[in-house]
Amino acid sequence: MDDVVESEQAEGDQGLAALRKSARHDLARLNYPAANWVPERTDPDGQRVLDVLVVGAGMCGQTVGYGLLREGIGNIRVIERETHGREGPWNTTARMPILRSPKHLTGPDLGVPSLTFRAWYEAQHGAGGWDKLYKIARLDWLAYLLWVREVVGLKVENGVGLLKVEPAGDLLRATLSTGEIVHARKVVLANGRDGSGGFRFPSFPSFDPGNPVRHGRVFHTLEEIDFARLVGKRIGVLGVLATAIDNACTALEAGAAEAVCFARRPHLPQVNKSKGVSFPGFQRGQGMLDDDWRWKIYTYMLAAGSPPPHESVLRGQKLPGFSFRFAEPWLDVVVDKDGVTVKTAKGTEHFDVVLFGTGFDIDMGRVKEINSFSPNVKLWADARSAEEAEANAEAARYPYLGPGFEFVEKVPGRTPGLGNIHLFNWGSILSQGALAGDIPGLFFGVNRLVPAISNALFRGDVARHVQNMVELEDPELAPTDYFVPRNKRAGTL
Repeated sequence: MDDVVESEQAEGDQGLAALRKSARHDLARLNYPAANWVPERTDPDGQRVLDVLVVGAGMCGQTVGYGLLREGIGNIRVIERETHGREGPWNTTARMPILRSPKHLTGPDLGVPSLTFRAWYEAQHGAGGWDKLYKIARLDWLAYLLWVREVVGLKVENGVGLLKVEPAGDLLRATLSTGEIVHARKVVLANGRDGSGGFRFPSFPSFDPGNPVRHGRVFHTLEEIDFARLVGKRIGVLGVLATAIDNACTALEAGAAEAVCFARRPHLPQVNKSKGVSFPGFQRGQGMLDDDWRWKIYTYMLAAGSPPPHESVLRGQKLPGFSFRFAEPWLDVVVDKDGVTVKTAKGTEHFDVVLFGTGFDIDMGRVKEINSFSPNVKLWADARSAEEAEANAEAARYPYLGPGFEFVEKVPGRTPGLGNIHLFNWGSILSQGALAGDIPGLFFGVNRLVPAISNALFRGDVARHVQNMVELEDPELAPTDYFVPRNKRAGTL
């Protein structure tokens, strides 16, 4: 049996090596990486200014970096606070065995067939293996992303985070976790689903998520959790959507005795409305609509919610100790040395551990990296009436972004440079649609963001580009009898 596994592994390695060679040849045919065309600038200390600093090297950040290199914007840095292999949620806080997206979706390849997940998978398992595949295994997706990064030659600085971004004349000054200070013309925040506000903890009279007493007793499902420590425990889970269920199942599979998922709703959401908007016309067009349409679409989407994948529910149904409690909201949470007491609308429950499967907040005031700008970030609340904002409080907190995912000033002129920060994470959804976080929209998102950055960099240097054009000397006719030296030519040429 071991010989069979080793043989299959060797064949897979050979297949990937051949695909790597083929993919790099395809990229060379596309003249990748394109020659850098952006003129150099220097900061006040005489150091070269970055054209783009990309913060985050998960699925979104690495695809942005690859897209910039294809565009001929080569003076970039891509930083990632996590170590290699821990980019994004795939090997950390994602706890579903398979992805929710269909296997055929593309995105990180940016249209190069030999860089698709299908090509990567078939190189190791053949066309028959692809036909048999139901959905993509979560860790296979991570391995694929890292393979794409290696093939396209994208340099990522792991273990480097962004502490803050501040205005510096017509530049941005970024302080990195290493203590280094760099100046950049553009910053892209591709820092994950929690990058626009952090974890969401509901408010309860007796619970403070900042109190260390919760450590080991109360977790958010997007935190790292040592499930081995939950063996034999009774787990209470607030939430019944995908992440809540997957965490409950992971706890039970690790040996927890019971996991109970609570919901205010009388039943699970039944229809995934996002499937009705996952086609190119909508993905390209939603961000181009007027404010009324964009507001109407996503206030409806946010209110409708989305059901957990049936695979997650089936996973729970098969596990002894798994259960749902519908129409039973939590009223209070009390942590003590013996565990966690939860007061619900129907009674009082005691758990050893509680998990909050309550998602993440959109709150620009909590994005510490942009503290110097955040008070002047325009929100959707600033673009709607007070009555509309009050009736749709969650939607109103989303940032109101420009056509290239750039922040917009609430008061024009108060925070110069804000528009040079581009938000490429889930916080962009109300303005742009689901183009910066979900696999189906990634291709469209990067192909909107990168041209916007390219256009801005060009406009900023247009005088230099025109001067270079005027000064260009290209002796095309030198090999012929009709070449005329510059100092003897008539006219301006």
